[in-house]
Amino acid sequence: MRVRLSSLNLLSTWLWLPLTFAMWPFPPKRFKGNALLGAGSLGLDTDGRVVALGDFNGDQFLDMVSVGSDQQTLTIHLWDHERFIYRTSTVLKHNQLIVNVVPGDFTQSGRLDLLVMSQSPSSNGQLDLSLYRAADGGGLETTPISLPPSSESQPIPFDSTGDLRIDLLGISPSPHDQESFSVWKNVWNASQPNSIVYELTRTTMEGLQCKPSNPHSHAVVDLDGDCLADVILICDDGNTGGKVFQIWINQKDSGFKLQQSGKLPAGTQSISFADVDRDGTIDMVFATCSSVSRSTGLGNDCYVNIAYNKQLPLCASTTSPRFRNDRRICRAPEELCIGDPNFTFDLSEGPGNNAFVRVSIEELVPTPGGSTPQLLVLDTTYDPPLPVPLKIGDLNLDGFVDIVPIIATQPPGGRSKLAKTPKILGSVACRKGVAGCGPDGKGRRGWSVLGRDNNILEEFLDARGVVLVDIDEDGTLDILVQRTGEQGQGNVMFVQNNFYYDAFFLKAIVLNGGCPSGWCSTANGSRFHPFGVSYSGATYKYTVLDTTGKRAAAAVAQLPQTAYQSLLTPYSFIGLGRTNNYIENFFVGSTKHHDEHFINMEGVVPNSKVVIVPPADDSQRTEWRKELYLRPGEWIPLVTLTVVIATVLLASIVLVLHLNEKREDERERRKVSHHINFDAL
Repeated sequence: MRVRLSSLNLLSTWLWLPLTFAMWPFPPKRFKGNALLGAGSLGLDTDGRVVALGDFNGDQFLDMVSVGSDQQTLTIHLWDHERFIYRTSTVLKHNQLIVNVVPGDFTQSGRLDLLVMSQSPSSNGQLDLSLYRAADGGGLETTPISLPPSSESQPIPFDSTGDLRIDLLGISPSPHDQESFSVWKNVWNASQPNSIVYELTRTTMEGLQCKPSNPHSHAVVDLDGDCLADVILICDDGNTGGKVFQIWINQKDSGFKLQQSGKLPAGTQSISFADVDRDGTIDMVFATCSSVSRSTGLGNDCYVNIAYNKQLPLCASTTSPRFRNDRRICRAPEELCIGDPNFTFDLSEGPGNNAFVRVSIEELVPTPGGSTPQLLVLDTTYDPPLPVPLKIGDLNLDGFVDIVPIIATQPPGGRSKLAKTPKILGSVACRKGVAGCGPDGKGRRGWSVLGRDNNILEEFLDARGVVLVDIDEDGTLDILVQRTGEQGQGNVMFVQNNFYYDAFFLKAIVLNGGCPSGWCSTANGSRFHPFGVSYSGATYKYTVLDTTGKRAAAAVAQLPQTAYQSLLTPYSFIGLGRTNNYIENFFVGSTKHHDEHFINMEGVVPNSKVVIVPPADDSQRTEWRKELYLRPGEWIPLVTLTVVIATVLLASIVLVLHLNEKREDERERRKVSHHINFDAL
């Protein structure tokens, strides 16, 4: 009998299991394992390459633009959150070979347009510029607007007049304009049926201008610390054949003033910009190589170089003196947007200069067998070849940016072609034996390569580019690897960053001020939010306390580079590290020419996305609109379920105890009543 009952209980348990799983309200995890995991192409099956990123439908998910192998077919891929794939939305056939694509709201409509730069068939040394406007019903208009052409040195978007419109800075192909930079001033007027978009004008730049390189690494980024984007130009040095840089400080209505210039090290490749040491200033990160093969794009004897921005530091505490002999020596946490006119970059080598660090690729990425690693600096599969910069982003959310280069090595097994594999150089604290630190273990930051364990990147042997994106906006930076297809696994592969990090993040995006009410309207009367219309030039600075109570400051730029298919996200992804508090001061700087071109947001909640809309010049609104979107943690459903179950159990216990107590009270009352009646007898 006991055996039969046990069998019946076991059978009933098995019968209840499917019903239990069917009633379980939480879907299973899509990716399992504490590792970098392959996610496949996610529906982005292109025979070409991804050339631009943007939010084209305003759903706050990142979409992508690809160009086919013919370099003429443009395709917009929209992210489908429910299906977890990219789906094709718009396909256009451009009439010329495309060299670069820049998404942006060039017409202040609240939707992303597409600026296409293409090789001009009519003459040498010229790029034709075309603008595909956003259509009211979604997608793009099929007939582009022709814009004034530029030289082969690609122009960059920037805000020249402080009206939050997207102007362009570059060199005109006209012979009498090639000696100085020109501005494509945005004069679009939506009320005029045939309005032109750009008017070619001279720049208001005080100083001797240089001849831009092609390719170049121009950037719109705040370098003097006043939360107002400056311009750094990378130019050719006609005397030595090398490269020089010029930093032009933004003086608002007075234009740009040449603040600093200097020579770059020999063999300088593409330059990226980020706050490497988390001191609240933007630094330069770039590679140098003694030689580069024009056929393979591989550099020999390469180094990773970091030029730290020498600028006013953050005060050690809130009570520290900020002045000495009437001269400011540090910034208080609430004064992060006070500029330092004496900032400088010192690129000289020497033991006394800790603001410039060079680390060889061989030291950063040791290879087995004694083979010499090479660095991929040019993608020669595209025409013309594209520069491959060192990709920078905070992959582990510790508050310090990491570096992702593509390293070429001789693989084992006698493979004839070199293996081109992305590597992750994680930023670590300096100590003895760490690459990038001194022999005594001192230095600002060191670098440690991620090993083969739990790292699917080691399986890629045909990488030609890397993009750092957040797949499905889950709060971690993932990796998009662009491939040549030699391994027969396609041209695009996503890698899910599924490591668990006990840290926080923040996303921020400053919009271009279009649609002052926060809602945009179409011709048919429908309305939408202009969430995707970011622009180059916004700046973020913040202070945060770690778990030990130490305060740190950091600076982040929004979309500082767009030329030569830079492939930067329209929003800024910020790793905060471990903290048990809100973000104390979160400064947001715009390119407006008002007295207060920035705001200070106090008490910003981590693990969220902040959308900031500065007031446009043609609107009556003077306040900044701020919206914060929280991202629920993956454990919140389980915590909620646990709380509900615990509440039900506690309520049941309380109810049972209450009924028992009531029953005892009733029994006691009857007993007392019985004694009274007995005594009365």
